This record gives sequence, structure tokens and C-alpha cells, in this order.
Amino acid sequence: MNPDLLLPIVTSLAWLILACVGLASHRLKWGQMVKMALAWMVIFLGLYVLIEWFMVAQGTASDLV
Repeated sequence: MNPDLLLPIVTSLAWLILACVGLASHRLKWGQMVKMALAWMVIFLGLYVLIEWFMVAQGTASDLV
């Protein structure tokens, strides 16, 4: 793992926790809460994969130059 990616991973986890706490404050039923929490996880993981792909593609492009 690249040490430069440690801060984005930690901050992404912090935002995910913040989203879960905000979701819990709505006092929804457990089923709805789990669905929404999974949706947030998919959003954050999707963004992480997209950013990671962009960084790898950028590194590959700079290696070609």
C-alpha cells in the first residue's frame, strides 16, 4: 500500500462514519438503515476505485512519456 493513500483512506472512512451517524439520527427501521448504509458504502467504495484507477492511469501515462 502506498503511504500517500493513507490519508485519503482514513478521511473516506471518517466521512463514512459521519454518514452512518447522520443516518442513525433519523431513527429508521433496521432494514431501511442497513440498505442506506450499504448504499453509502457503495458510493464511497466506487469513488475510491474511480480515484485509484485515475491515479494508476495517470502514473502509466507519465511512464510512457
